[in-house]
Amino acid sequence: MNVESKISSHSKPSVTASGRSVSKVLHKLNGQRYLQIMALVGVAWMFVFNYVPMYGIIIAFKEFNIVKSISDAPWVGLEHFKAILEDENLGYVVKNTLGMSILKLLIGFPLPIVFALFLNELRSVRFKRLVQTISYLPHFLSWVILGGILATWLADTGIINKILIGLHVMKEPVSFLAEPQYFWSIIIASDIWKELGWSAIIYLAAIAGVSPEMFEAATIDGAGRFQKMLYVTLPSIKGTITILFILAVSGILNSNFDQILVLKNQLNESSSNVIDVYVYQTGIVQGRYSYATAVGLIKSIISLILLLSANFITKRLSNTSLF
Repeated sequence: MNVESKISSHSKPSVTASGRSVSKVLHKLNGQRYLQIMALVGVAWMFVFNYVPMYGIIIAFKEFNIVKSISDAPWVGLEHFKAILEDENLGYVVKNTLGMSILKLLIGFPLPIVFALFLNELRSVRFKRLVQTISYLPHFLSWVILGGILATWLADTGIINKILIGLHVMKEPVSFLAEPQYFWSIIIASDIWKELGWSAIIYLAAIAGVSPEMFEAATIDGAGRFQKMLYVTLPSIKGTITILFILAVSGILNSNFDQILVLKNQLNESSSNVIDVYVYQTGIVQGRYSYATAVGLIKSIISLILLLSANFITKRLSNTSLF
């Protein structure tokens, strides 16, 4: 009896402590109920549109027909993955995807950082707001609208040809979108034009969080504006840059589908056909749903490997990572 009483006396405080912790959590959730409801809406959206469709991955291992359900489709194993390796078109599709994505990473990733650094140094508030507004505006226009604008500008009678001929850079007009050798440059330049200002927002927010005391100390040490930008501002936002770089590397196989679909045509197809467009054409247009799903699954696996690799490397080099 004594042993039982001792056991019961020792177990009561732990039960009471756990009950108190649960009540504290419930009380906190009740106080944040409106925020929790807003968060649950986002979680529900993510679950419905990102997790539920993952069931369709099994199509890659079946011979799916749109007339039948997924469960009725016969299993074919790795046949579609073997067909991917034997596809003659996949080589230049991967080349175009990697070529444009790597160039976007090398050119397009540092530019918003530089833009944010110099924009932060502007002293005139009105001029700074004007530059921000002008740089943000293209982001809010869809690629359908911007694609039409670019198609007009880049036509043989467009403003780009008139400017280049007027400057004696060219002698005869060129239809840029009809020439495959210009397509990558058009894609990279137009992507930077559309997203430069918007991409700089997160860096400006990070810069706003830098302690003013650091700039005051640098001023006392005799540092100029460029030196403070280089040795104070830039190192202070290193964590933000690292995290965004990891995300950019993980999405290197992703191309801007809307942008390329609007600007591509039969004349530049040798340079414009990327993985996303290839999946769309084979899956939706040609009706090869299982094959397109297999291509998308391989792409997702490679993207996951790139994410983990970039996260591991940055964690070793700068001790900053996503997880």
